[in-house]
Amino acid sequence: MTEPVIDAHHHVWRLAATPWLQGPPVSRIFGAYGPICRDYPIAEYMADAVPCGVVKSVFVQVNVAPGGEVGEAAWVQAEADRHGFPHAVTGFADLATPDVGDVIDRQMAAANLRAVRQQLHWHANPQYRFAARPDLMNDPAWRRGLAEVERRGLMFELQVFTSQMADAAALVRAFPGVTFVLTHAGMLEDRTPEGWAAWRAGMAGLAACPNVAAKLSGLGTFDRACSVERWQPVIAATVDLFGPERCLFGSNFPIEKLWTDYATLLATVRACLAHLPAADRSAILHDTAQRLYRL
Repeated sequence: MTEPVIDAHHHVWRLAATPWLQGPPVSRIFGAYGPICRDYPIAEYMADAVPCGVVKSVFVQVNVAPGGEVGEAAWVQAEADRHGFPHAVTGFADLATPDVGDVIDRQMAAANLRAVRQQLHWHANPQYRFAARPDLMNDPAWRRGLAEVERRGLMFELQVFTSQMADAAALVRAFPGVTFVLTHAGMLEDRTPEGWAAWRAGMAGLAACPNVAAKLSGLGTFDRACSVERWQPVIAATVDLFGPERCLFGSNFPIEKLWTDYATLLATVRACLAHLPAADRSAILHDTAQRLYRL
Protein backbone atom coordinates (compact mmCIF):
# COMPACT_ATOMS: atom_id res chain seq x y z
CA MET A 1 0.00 0.00 0.00
CA THR A 2 1.42 3.41 -0.97
CA GLU A 3 1.49 6.36 1.40
CA PRO A 4 -1.09 9.14 1.06
CA VAL A 5 0.47 12.28 -0.39
CA ILE A 6 0.26 15.98 0.36
CA ASP A 7 1.38 18.12 -2.56
CA ALA A 8 2.99 21.09 -0.84
CA HIS A 9 3.65 23.14 -3.96
CA HIS A 10 1.28 23.58 -6.88
CA HIS A 11 -0.45 26.38 -8.73
CA VAL A 12 -3.83 27.16 -10.21
CA TRP A 13 -4.38 30.24 -12.30
CA ARG A 14 -6.63 32.33 -14.47
CA LEU A 15 -4.98 33.53 -17.65
CA ALA A 16 -6.71 36.92 -17.44
CA ALA A 17 -5.19 37.66 -14.02
CA THR A 18 -1.66 36.44 -14.75
CA PRO A 19 0.33 38.86 -16.93
CA TRP A 20 3.33 36.66 -17.65
CA LEU A 21 1.05 34.08 -19.29
CA GLN A 22 -0.36 36.63 -21.72
CA GLY A 23 1.03 37.43 -25.15
CA PRO A 24 3.79 35.51 -26.97
CA PRO A 25 5.66 33.46 -24.34
CA VAL A 26 9.33 34.35 -24.16
CA SER A 27 11.79 31.79 -22.85
CA ARG A 28 11.90 31.74 -19.05
CA ILE A 29 13.72 29.77 -16.38
CA PHE A 30 11.70 26.69 -17.35
CA GLY A 31 12.00 27.28 -21.11
CA ALA A 32 9.19 27.76 -23.62
CA TYR A 33 5.83 27.56 -21.91
CA GLY A 34 3.19 28.05 -24.60
CA PRO A 35 1.21 24.92 -23.61
CA ILE A 36 0.45 26.32 -20.14
CA CYS A 37 -0.63 29.78 -21.32
CA ARG A 38 -4.24 29.02 -20.44
CA ASP A 39 -6.45 28.66 -17.41
CA TYR A 40 -5.36 25.89 -15.05
CA PRO A 41 -8.33 25.53 -12.68
CA ILE A 42 -8.46 23.53 -9.50
CA ALA A 43 -10.71 20.92 -11.12
CA GLU A 44 -7.99 20.13 -13.65
CA TYR A 45 -5.35 19.99 -10.93
CA MET A 46 -7.52 17.56 -8.97
CA ALA A 47 -7.99 15.40 -12.07
CA ASP A 48 -4.18 15.30 -12.41
CA ALA A 49 -3.33 14.70 -8.74
CA VAL A 50 -6.10 12.96 -6.81
CA PRO A 51 -6.01 9.69 -8.81
CA CYS A 52 -2.32 9.47 -7.86
CA GLY A 53 -3.07 9.42 -4.13
CA VAL A 54 -2.89 13.14 -3.32
CA VAL A 55 -5.20 13.78 -0.37
CA LYS A 56 -4.36 17.44 0.38
CA SER A 57 -2.48 20.26 -1.29
CA VAL A 58 -0.88 23.68 -0.84
CA PHE A 59 -1.41 26.43 -3.42
CA VAL A 60 1.57 28.74 -4.02
CA GLN A 61 1.16 32.21 -5.53
CA VAL A 62 1.57 32.69 -9.27
CA ASN A 63 2.59 36.37 -9.69
CA VAL A 64 -0.76 37.85 -10.57
CA ALA A 65 -1.05 41.46 -11.78
CA PRO A 66 0.37 44.07 -9.39
CA GLY A 67 -2.14 44.83 -6.69
CA GLY A 68 -3.92 41.53 -7.24
CA GLU A 69 -2.36 39.59 -4.36
CA VAL A 70 -5.31 40.04 -1.98
CA GLY A 71 -7.76 39.05 -4.70
CA GLU A 72 -5.65 35.99 -5.53
CA ALA A 73 -5.83 34.70 -1.95
CA ALA A 74 -9.57 35.35 -1.84
CA TRP A 75 -10.15 33.56 -5.14
CA VAL A 76 -8.14 30.51 -4.10
CA GLN A 77 -10.02 30.37 -0.79
CA ALA A 78 -13.33 30.47 -2.68
CA GLU A 79 -12.12 27.60 -4.89
CA ALA A 80 -11.13 25.65 -1.78
CA ASP A 81 -14.53 26.24 -0.21
CA ARG A 82 -16.21 25.03 -3.41
CA HIS A 83 -14.01 22.05 -4.30
CA GLY A 84 -12.29 20.97 -1.06
CA PHE A 85 -8.86 21.71 -2.63
CA PRO A 86 -6.41 23.28 -1.93
CA HIS A 87 -6.08 23.04 1.84
CA ALA A 88 -3.52 25.80 2.39
CA VAL A 89 -2.53 29.00 0.60
CA THR A 90 0.85 30.66 0.17
CA GLY A 91 0.23 34.25 -0.89
CA PHE A 92 2.47 36.93 -2.33
CA ALA A 93 3.48 40.11 -0.56
CA ASP A 94 6.22 42.60 -1.39
CA LEU A 95 7.88 42.76 2.00
CA ALA A 96 9.71 45.99 1.19
CA THR A 97 6.51 48.06 0.88
CA PRO A 98 5.47 50.20 3.86
CA ASP A 99 1.89 48.84 3.90
CA VAL A 100 2.83 45.16 3.75
CA GLY A 101 1.26 44.46 7.14
CA ASP A 102 -2.09 45.76 5.90
CA VAL A 103 -1.81 43.68 2.72
CA ILE A 104 -1.15 40.51 4.71
CA ASP A 105 -3.99 41.29 7.09
CA ARG A 106 -6.39 41.50 4.13
CA GLN A 107 -4.99 38.28 2.71
CA MET A 108 -5.63 36.60 6.04
CA ALA A 109 -9.36 36.91 5.39
CA ALA A 110 -8.60 33.72 3.46
CA ALA A 111 -8.81 31.16 6.26
CA ASN A 112 -6.32 28.84 4.56
CA LEU A 113 -3.47 31.38 4.34
CA ARG A 114 -0.39 29.79 5.91
CA ALA A 115 2.64 31.39 4.28
CA VAL A 116 4.04 34.19 2.13
CA ARG A 117 6.34 33.84 -0.85
CA GLN A 118 8.33 36.60 -2.46
CA GLN A 119 10.73 35.13 -4.98
CA LEU A 120 14.25 36.28 -4.12
CA HIS A 121 16.22 34.21 -6.61
CA TRP A 122 18.79 36.13 -8.62
CA HIS A 123 21.28 34.64 -11.05
CA ALA A 124 24.02 35.96 -13.32
CA ASN A 125 22.13 34.33 -16.20
CA PRO A 126 19.27 36.76 -17.00
CA GLN A 127 17.03 33.87 -18.08
CA TYR A 128 17.21 32.46 -14.54
CA ARG A 129 16.89 35.81 -12.78
CA PHE A 130 13.73 36.90 -10.98
CA ALA A 131 14.62 39.40 -8.24
CA ALA A 132 16.06 42.75 -9.27
CA ARG A 133 19.07 42.29 -7.03
CA PRO A 134 20.72 39.33 -5.29
CA ASP A 135 20.72 40.77 -1.78
CA LEU A 136 17.18 42.09 -1.30
CA MET A 137 16.88 39.90 1.82
CA ASN A 138 19.56 42.06 3.50
CA ASP A 139 17.63 45.30 3.02
CA PRO A 140 16.37 46.72 6.36
CA ALA A 141 13.02 47.72 4.85
CA TRP A 142 12.52 44.22 3.46
CA ARG A 143 13.40 42.68 6.81
CA ARG A 144 10.84 44.91 8.50
CA GLY A 145 8.31 43.30 6.19
CA LEU A 146 9.47 39.85 7.20
CA ALA A 147 8.91 40.87 10.81
CA GLU A 148 5.27 41.51 9.84
CA VAL A 149 5.09 37.95 8.50
CA GLU A 150 6.51 36.67 11.77
CA ARG A 151 4.11 38.77 13.83
CA ARG A 152 1.18 37.05 12.13
CA GLY A 153 2.49 33.53 12.67
CA LEU A 154 2.97 32.82 8.97
CA MET A 155 5.79 30.92 7.27
CA PHE A 156 8.02 32.32 4.54
CA GLU A 157 8.77 30.34 1.39
CA LEU A 158 12.41 31.01 0.52
CA GLN A 159 13.51 30.75 -3.11
CA VAL A 160 17.22 31.37 -3.73
CA PHE A 161 20.12 30.11 -5.79
CA THR A 162 23.36 28.66 -4.42
CA SER A 163 25.16 32.01 -4.62
CA GLN A 164 22.57 33.51 -2.24
CA MET A 165 22.56 30.73 0.35
CA ALA A 166 25.08 32.30 2.72
CA ASP A 167 22.92 35.43 2.93
CA ALA A 168 19.84 33.23 3.27
CA ALA A 169 21.37 31.33 6.20
CA ALA A 170 22.15 34.63 7.91
CA LEU A 171 18.55 35.70 7.33
CA VAL A 172 17.01 32.60 8.87
CA ARG A 173 19.35 32.87 11.86
CA ALA A 174 18.19 36.46 12.34
CA PHE A 175 14.54 35.33 12.38
CA PRO A 176 14.46 32.18 14.51
CA GLY A 177 10.73 32.64 15.08
CA VAL A 178 9.91 32.24 11.39
CA THR A 179 9.66 28.85 9.72
CA PHE A 180 11.28 29.04 6.29
CA VAL A 181 10.42 26.54 3.56
CA LEU A 182 13.24 26.32 1.01
CA THR A 183 11.61 26.02 -2.40
CA HIS A 184 12.73 23.64 -5.15
CA ALA A 185 15.46 22.01 -3.03
CA GLY A 186 17.72 25.03 -3.41
CA MET A 187 17.44 25.26 -7.21
CA LEU A 188 20.56 23.32 -8.25
CA GLU A 189 21.31 24.53 -11.75
CA ASP A 190 25.07 23.88 -11.99
CA ARG A 191 25.89 20.16 -12.03
CA THR A 192 29.62 20.53 -12.50
CA PRO A 193 31.68 19.16 -9.58
CA GLU A 194 32.23 22.73 -8.41
CA GLY A 195 28.53 23.53 -8.70
CA TRP A 196 27.51 20.43 -6.76
CA ALA A 197 30.02 21.22 -4.00
CA ALA A 198 28.87 24.83 -3.68
CA TRP A 199 25.19 23.83 -3.64
CA ARG A 200 25.75 21.16 -1.01
CA ALA A 201 27.76 23.56 1.18
CA GLY A 202 25.02 26.16 0.93
CA MET A 203 22.35 23.57 1.68
CA ALA A 204 24.33 22.39 4.72
CA GLY A 205 24.42 25.95 6.03
CA LEU A 206 20.64 26.21 5.73
CA ALA A 207 20.06 22.74 7.16
CA ALA A 208 22.05 23.75 10.25
CA CYS A 209 19.19 26.15 11.05
CA PRO A 210 16.33 24.25 12.71
CA ASN A 211 13.72 26.67 11.37
CA VAL A 212 14.30 25.67 7.72
CA ALA A 213 12.54 22.86 5.86
CA ALA A 214 13.28 21.84 2.27
CA LYS A 215 10.69 21.30 -0.42
CA LEU A 216 11.42 18.60 -3.00
CA SER A 217 9.78 20.48 -5.85
CA GLY A 218 10.65 22.00 -9.21
CA LEU A 219 13.28 19.35 -9.85
CA GLY A 220 12.77 19.42 -13.63
CA THR A 221 13.29 23.17 -13.94
CA PHE A 222 16.75 23.14 -15.48
CA ASP A 223 16.81 19.72 -17.17
CA ARG A 224 13.21 20.14 -18.38
CA ALA A 225 12.77 16.42 -17.84
CA CYS A 226 11.66 13.98 -15.18
CA SER A 227 13.96 11.07 -14.38
CA VAL A 228 15.21 9.08 -11.42
CA GLU A 229 18.76 9.40 -12.70
CA ARG A 230 18.68 13.21 -12.53
CA TRP A 231 16.44 13.68 -9.48
CA GLN A 232 17.80 10.99 -7.17
CA PRO A 233 21.09 12.76 -6.31
CA VAL A 234 19.32 16.02 -5.43
CA ILE A 235 16.66 14.28 -3.34
CA ALA A 236 19.18 12.04 -1.58
CA ALA A 237 21.48 14.92 -0.65
CA THR A 238 18.59 17.09 0.54
CA VAL A 239 17.11 14.35 2.72
CA ASP A 240 20.56 13.52 4.07
CA LEU A 241 21.13 17.14 5.11
CA PHE A 242 17.67 18.09 6.42
CA GLY A 243 16.32 14.72 7.53
CA PRO A 244 12.92 13.42 6.42
CA GLU A 245 11.14 15.33 9.19
CA ARG A 246 12.18 18.59 7.47
CA CYS A 247 11.60 17.53 3.86
CA LEU A 248 8.33 17.68 1.93
CA PHE A 249 7.11 16.90 -1.57
CA GLY A 250 5.77 19.42 -4.06
CA SER A 251 4.75 18.81 -7.66
CA ASN A 252 5.19 22.35 -9.05
CA PHE A 253 2.26 21.60 -11.35
CA PRO A 254 1.36 22.73 -13.94
CA ILE A 255 4.90 23.94 -14.71
CA GLU A 256 6.22 20.36 -14.71
CA LYS A 257 3.32 19.47 -17.02
CA LEU A 258 5.53 20.92 -19.76
CA TRP A 259 7.68 17.77 -19.70
CA THR A 260 5.82 15.09 -17.75
CA ASP A 261 2.47 14.01 -16.33
CA TYR A 262 1.51 13.89 -12.68
CA ALA A 263 1.59 10.10 -12.35
CA THR A 264 5.11 9.91 -13.81
CA LEU A 265 6.36 12.74 -11.61
CA LEU A 266 5.05 11.19 -8.40
CA ALA A 267 6.26 7.72 -9.40
CA THR A 268 9.72 9.21 -10.01
CA VAL A 269 9.81 10.81 -6.57
CA ARG A 270 8.58 7.58 -4.97
CA ALA A 271 11.35 5.66 -6.76
CA CYS A 272 13.91 8.13 -5.40
CA LEU A 273 12.59 7.50 -1.88
CA ALA A 274 12.06 3.74 -2.18
CA HIS A 275 15.19 2.82 -0.18
CA LEU A 276 14.02 4.76 2.88
CA PRO A 277 12.05 3.28 5.79
CA ALA A 278 8.28 3.63 5.55
CA ALA A 279 8.18 6.24 8.31
CA ASP A 280 10.67 8.43 6.45
CA ARG A 281 8.73 8.14 3.18
CA SER A 282 5.55 9.07 5.02
CA ALA A 283 7.23 12.12 6.54
CA ILE A 284 8.41 13.41 3.17
CA LEU A 285 5.23 12.65 1.24
CA HIS A 286 2.69 13.63 3.89
CA ASP A 287 3.57 14.25 7.53
CA THR A 288 5.99 17.19 7.25
CA ALA A 289 3.57 19.20 5.12
CA GLN A 290 0.69 18.24 7.41
CA ARG A 291 2.59 19.66 10.37
CA LEU A 292 4.08 22.79 8.80
CA TYR A 293 0.97 23.97 7.00
CA ARG A 294 -1.39 22.89 9.82
CA LEU A 295 -3.57 20.87 7.47
